[in-house]
Amino acid sequence: MSAIQYVIGVVLILLCLVLIVTVLLQESRSAGLSGAISGAADNFFGKAKGRTMEQKIEKITKICGIAFFVLSLAVSIFFMFKYY
Repeated sequence: MSAIQYVIGVVLILLCLVLIVTVLLQESRSAGLSGAISGAADNFFGKAKGRTMEQKIEKITKICGIAFFVLSLAVSIFFMFKYY
């Protein structure tokens, strides 16, 4: 195995751990449909949009999820063409 494979493997493992932690830190949404509709307008138009800890955790989760997906896809495509 080359050094790049080790580096990519470590990055993927770190992204997995960050994703697990951020998902577990998020608050549950047990208010149902009525809570989602009434609470969404409150958060969207609020002055503190993007400043609360919950919103920061959600943003980190989205970024890490996208990065994990893109990196996994790139690695699989790279190794598919490398061995054929």
